[in-house]
Amino acid sequence: MPRVTIQPSGIELDVDPGESVAEAAWRQGYVWPTRCWGQADCMSCFTRIVDGELAAVPAEEFELDAIRFRMNPRLRSNALIRLACQLKVAGRGLVLDKPGFRRAEADDSNMTSERA
Repeated sequence: MPRVTIQPSGIELDVDPGESVAEAAWRQGYVWPTRCWGQADCMSCFTRIVDGELAAVPAEEFELDAIRFRMNPRLRSNALIRLACQLKVAGRGLVLDKPGFRRAEADDSNMTSERA
């Protein structure tokens, strides 16, 4: 099963086939920032690949367009910036940087079980 390490927390996530990194985080009880719940619209879920780039499934046109047209110009020029709501994993060894990533608490509204 693909596995991702999130820095600086050092937390490892198992990612199911076809599942995005953000979906894996929500499923396992972690907060991954979002306002659009996987629609590649809010850019809140962006992350930076630190290591293991070959374990990341290449971005599809939908994600590339979202980055190109919606993301801050400073960030969109970096090919290692990806949207966690679209980022899928094909193997082990992917390391991502996402400050603020953490275990969810009872009052967090950033969990898949609480969206309607």
